[in-house]
Amino acid sequence: MKHALAFVLAVTLTAPAAQAEEDPGPSLMERGAQMFLEGILKEMEPTMEELQGIAEEMGPALREFASEMGPKLTELMAEVEDWSVYLPPEILPNGDIIIRRKPEHPMTPPETPTEPAPQIDL
Repeated sequence: MKHALAFVLAVTLTAPAAQAEEDPGPSLMERGAQMFLEGILKEMEPTMEELQGIAEEMGPALREFASEMGPKLTELMAEVEDWSVYLPPEILPNGDIIIRRKPEHPMTPPETPTEPAPQIDL
């Protein structure tokens, strides 16, 4: 009986150690994916630093543009109900920018009569 109790006690005490040894960590696929992403980040680091510098240079100009043009763009967005009926903007030789309506869409929607047409007695 003492031997059985000692055996159970020994197995119980060594089980957590055996469990810790069985955990191999990340799989081969997980390690490969991690190495791939780390490689991409390392390659992109100089480009990201350059973009950050450009963004810092352009920040004040973009804020000024937003403060000046924001209200006008908001008005324009409120006036145009459906942007899908327009062609892409076109820059004319004189610098004007025009946005044409697509030919298949009429300038104004067809009017629906609010009153019935007068009836003729026969």
